[in-house]
Amino acid sequence: MPSDGYLKTMNRLHRGVLAISRGRLGWTAAKMPVLQLTTTGRRSGLPRSVMLTSPHQEGDRIVIVASKGGEDTHPAWFLNLQANPEVVVSMRDQPERRMTARVASPEERDRLWPIVTGSYANYAGYQDRTDRQIPLVLLNPAD
Repeated sequence: MPSDGYLKTMNRLHRGVLAISRGRLGWTAAKMPVLQLTTTGRRSGLPRSVMLTSPHQEGDRIVIVASKGGEDTHPAWFLNLQANPEVVVSMRDQPERRMTARVASPEERDRLWPIVTGSYANYAGYQDRTDRQIPLVLLNPAD
């Protein structure tokens, strides 16, 4: 399973590809849209950004998955948004958007999980690797 160091390195490389290509490359991965999620560090209070895929969108709502590759711990960005749900999202050819994050309710997860795993089976594999229930996070426009 991926270490925190590996995940941080991959995020830096991803941002590097975006910068070098001037945004022409790096906005999709595994046929999913990629977004940059900026949270506020729960201990530092500083902005923290991570590149994530979004396997599903519903209108203005964006669904992201706190999988961490099937690790037994939640990703840092998930812990940050639990402490402060106000986030900023950047996507290809769109202005930055202020959004509010929340964990999908059990009913929402029951509806969305089959959609997510039906299109992107890796998420089901990540869930099989861990005892924790991998949260789905819903990002809604703040305005």
